Amino acid sequence: MSSENSSADDVQRVWDVVVVGAGPAGASAAYAAAVAGRSVLLLEKAELPRYKTCGGGIIGPSRDALPPGFELPFKDRVHAVTFSLDGRYARTRKSKQMLFGLINRPEFDQQLVEHAQKAGAELRTGVTVTRVEQHGSAVPDRRTVAVVLQGGETLLARAVVGADGSASRIGAHVGVKLEQVDLGLEAEIPVPETVAEDWKGRVLIDWGPMPGSYGWVFPKGDTLTVGVISARGEGAATKRYLEDFIGRLGLAGFEPSVSSGHLTRCRADDSPLSRGRVLVCGDAAGLLEPWTREGISFALRSGRLAGEWAVRIAEAHDAVDTRRQALNYAFAVKAGLGVEMSVGKRLLIAFERRPGLFHAALTGFRPAWRAFVDITRGSTSLGEIVRSHPIAQRALTAFDK
Repeated sequence: MSSENSSADDVQRVWDVVVVGAGPAGASAAYAAAVAGRSVLLLEKAELPRYKTCGGGIIGPSRDALPPGFELPFKDRVHAVTFSLDGRYARTRKSKQMLFGLINRPEFDQQLVEHAQKAGAELRTGVTVTRVEQHGSAVPDRRTVAVVLQGGETLLARAVVGADGSASRIGAHVGVKLEQVDLGLEAEIPVPETVAEDWKGRVLIDWGPMPGSYGWVFPKGDTLTVGVISARGEGAATKRYLEDFIGRLGLAGFEPSVSSGHLTRCRADDSPLSRGRVLVCGDAAGLLEPWTREGISFALRSGRLAGEWAVRIAEAHDAVDTRRQALNYAFAVKAGLGVEMSVGKRLLIAFERRPGLFHAALTGFRPAWRAFVDITRGSTSLGEIVRSHPIAQRALTAFDK
């Protein structure tokens, strides 16, 4: 175990697992390691709760990855989706059952952290990690990683999980390679009750004017989250798309309470997920669905896996055992999330070429809408649909050509 019981003050405590970043991925990792009975320290550079640029849609796979007893703080429950093609051909499709729920990220993230703390993890906020070291004078032995904080303080751990977001310092240490970078712009728009009522239980998805772009409206009580996403490098056009989108929706007269931007980054296929006793998960690993850029379910699922495998790495006595556990972690991520990402990548390429076809399928072709419903509700995944439905396989192969 850790050296906290040592009476000598000069013996520094060694944590079993240190997790860097307290978003959904980090909180899930801290929870998983703490539930296994390990000493866990969760580090976060901001003070919590803090704002995040994020639509805040909680789909089935996200719900399934939450800790037991987690009460989702839904602001709305979605039963209908309006699809439009760059503002035209709007069509609304409804579902008797809830498709997905909408949350505010500050609240949701805070609650995840509280679950990790209840499981036994310790939290430190307002700390910035500058680097991790696995060799050198700061590291007492081969089984230890040094986590160096801004200001020079050093923490010691048997395993480290990097969950420090898409501009990750830990990701740089591991050597994460990113392939697809997109710019998301978002406005939180408070609206009067009459406008809010019109959006209740319904979201809008608009296939945008630039290749691969789309916009969304997510209602959260008296506020609408309105955003757009597109490939990076199209900054001015993306900004214009958001302005036009808000104008078309008749929302230009309302003052946003928050306007923000965020880069999402998707990993390359051969990108590493670990280095020595350090694992990465969530945005820090570039794990998200390439077509929709949905990241919460990827963060929760990869975070949980990272926490479970960090426990095994903390127990590993030598480099060979450490390497074996790290490879098992990478295999677990690739077998599930990796399969979904590769299908998402193919869908994005097809969508960039033929957004109109996607729109026509989702609004007019029942099996396509059924698939959308099943994926958002969590009864299947993109990978599963392509594996088990010959029509989907043939369509995707035709798109690939």
